Amino acid sequence: MTTKKEILKYAFIQTLPVLFGYLFMGIAFGILLEEAGYNFFWALFISLTVYSGSMQFVLIGMLGGGMGIIAMIVLTFSVQCRHIFYGLSFIEKFKAMGKRGWYMIFSLTDETYSLLCGMKIPEELDKKKVFFTVAVLDQSYWVIGCTLGGIMGSFIGFDTTGIDFAMTALFVVIFIEQWYGFHSRIPAIVGICCGTVSLIIFGAGGFILPALIGSVCLLLLLKNTIIKEEDSQEVCQ
Repeated sequence: MTTKKEILKYAFIQTLPVLFGYLFMGIAFGILLEEAGYNFFWALFISLTVYSGSMQFVLIGMLGGGMGIIAMIVLTFSVQCRHIFYGLSFIEKFKAMGKRGWYMIFSLTDETYSLLCGMKIPEELDKKKVFFTVAVLDQSYWVIGCTLGGIMGSFIGFDTTGIDFAMTALFVVIFIEQWYGFHSRIPAIVGICCGTVSLIIFGAGGFILPALIGSVCLLLLLKNTIIKEEDSQEVCQ
C-alpha cells in the first residue's frame, strides 16, 4: 500500500512546471489587484473562491467598471466555457471520486487538465488520490502567488510588463512533455492546426472556443485511427 508521502512526492514532481508558472502569474495578479485598490486579503479570497487565472485578471477591470450582473455572467461564461470541453473527458473519473469529485470539477484549470491528461501514474499509486493531490497543489501554488503579489504590491513598485509570458512558457513545457509522452502525433497536430486556423479567422480575442470545438470534432472522427496508432507503437516496443 502506498503512503500519502509517496503520493505527495509524485504529485509535487509532476506539478513543478505549474508551480513556477502559477507563482509568477499569481504574483502579477496580486500586484495588479493591489494597484486597483484591493489589498492582499482580496487576492487571497478571490484565488480561493474564483480560482481562474484569465477570469481573475478580467475581474480586476470588472470590479471598478460598474458592469451589470447579467453582463458579468455572460462575460464569465464566454471566458470560461472552454472548461465544458475539459470536463467531458473526466465525468466518469470524477464521479468515481465521490465527494472529492466536486472539488475536482471546481479546480479543473487549463494547467491541471493538461497534467491529468498527460500523467502516466505508476500502478502502485492510487490514481484518484494522485488526481486530488495534483489539483490541491496547483491551487495552493496559485493562492500563494496571488497573496504574495498582493503583499509585494503594497511595498514594492516595479514594471510588470512581460511577466505574463510565464504562463506561455508553462504551456510550451507541457506541450513538449506530451509530445514526447504519447506515440500518436495526431492530437497535437489537430490542436495546432485548429488553433492556428481559428486564430486567423476569429482573432486573438475569440479563437479559443472555435478551436476547441474543431479539435473535439476532428479527434472524435479520428479516434479509431489514434487508438490503432497508439496500440501498434506499444506492440512494437
